[in-house]
Amino acid sequence: LFLAVCAVGIGGTFQYGYNVSIINAPTKHIHKFLNETWTSRYHKELNPDLLTFLWSVIASVFSLGGLCGALIGGSMAIQLGRKGALLMNNIIAIIASILMGISFPTGLFELLITGRFLIGINSGIGLCVQPLYIGEVAPKHLRGGLAMGTSIFLTGGILTGQIIGLREFLGGEKYWPLLLSSSCFPAFAQLLFLPWFPESPRYLLIDRGDELSCAKALKRFHGSSEYQKEMEDIQRECFALAGEKPRKPWQLFTDRGVRWQLITVIVMTMGQQLSGINAIYFYATYIFEEAGISAEKIPYVTLGTGACECLTALSCGLLIDCVGRRYLIIGGYLLMTLWCTVLTFSLTYQDLYAWVPYVSMTSIFAFILSFGLGPGGITNTLTAEIFVQSSRPAAYMIGGTVSWISFFTIGMLFPFIVNGLKQYCFVVFLLECSFVAAFIFLVIPETKNKSFLEIKKEFHKLNFGRNT
Repeated sequence: LFLAVCAVGIGGTFQYGYNVSIINAPTKHIHKFLNETWTSRYHKELNPDLLTFLWSVIASVFSLGGLCGALIGGSMAIQLGRKGALLMNNIIAIIASILMGISFPTGLFELLITGRFLIGINSGIGLCVQPLYIGEVAPKHLRGGLAMGTSIFLTGGILTGQIIGLREFLGGEKYWPLLLSSSCFPAFAQLLFLPWFPESPRYLLIDRGDELSCAKALKRFHGSSEYQKEMEDIQRECFALAGEKPRKPWQLFTDRGVRWQLITVIVMTMGQQLSGINAIYFYATYIFEEAGISAEKIPYVTLGTGACECLTALSCGLLIDCVGRRYLIIGGYLLMTLWCTVLTFSLTYQDLYAWVPYVSMTSIFAFILSFGLGPGGITNTLTAEIFVQSSRPAAYMIGGTVSWISFFTIGMLFPFIVNGLKQYCFVVFLLECSFVAAFIFLVIPETKNKSFLEIKKEFHKLNFGRNT
């Protein structure tokens, strides 16, 4: 089970975290490449506004690709299987890496844009299919911890991208095409290791009706002596679904039986993206400068933020099946509310005392720790748990779409929010974190150690009233 999580993670959410992270290091080098290419092609200087526009397209087309990936990821998981979809997804990553790698020697920045779009599609599919596979192969008593593999590999990708992007590695001017094309290595790793593992047992029995292959897969994952309980659980779910085919996303919107599950996914996904984590990373450089850290050393201090997120994802993976989902995610949002308050005050009074910038710096790390402990990892885990087999791929398509639209929206609006509100932008995020914590407290039941059918019964009370 552990090795299966590693095999799906390296080419799944690791790619998302890695490709979000590596684009920051070569910003100046790509600007220079765009200027030189434009001058040699059109024999005139590139207009600064057009340069800004082209860079914005290169940076943001990734999220547009991610949205496309989220829209097709669920369908791929149904048609090709969870494992088949992940393997096919690596072909997209390899093509994207080649295009980004040859953009500099060919002098075609259009290839860079196309490559970023394709690697976005790869990330969108990975974010959709990987949690599906892990959620379906894990036994219920380990489901939370194994599902945190999604978050662990995502944060591991961010940290790896930050390290590889240092000027001592591939962050220098000569090596930035290699940096952008290095995402082919996780793709090759998954193509090498994932074929050794079985397809999702739930997919084999419920979607394909292949009981023999399901039993073989369960024996591989759970052992010959322990697989029978899991087999019985899958058979009960298969019987309860009564041959129901995988559903389309629009069918979920018209089904009262999944109304509150759908609202939960939308609120949690939007809450995760709009929580202020992007604002924290935006303000980090400014706060580190105010604390007296030199510009040359800031990339190394920024590694600390990536390491924080990675460590809390690991900690959450160890705690989730003991403490439960509700306590961790509510606690995470409440702590983020607290640190938003502290940051608002410390940034307001930054110049009054010499020690205040250090309070801001501590708050940044504390906020990232709080995010990783709850919202960062548990959101995807809960999406897998609150839907049964026939609705799960469609739910991930909807959740992924909401996530990528929110990601794109905050990327577009965030500079205006910061310019307009300055440090008071954290008041907006404070209110948002408080709202999501209250919603989870009032609506979401604890899913720890419960089967998918037991969780469905809990939501049945919400969807149809307590007396039904």
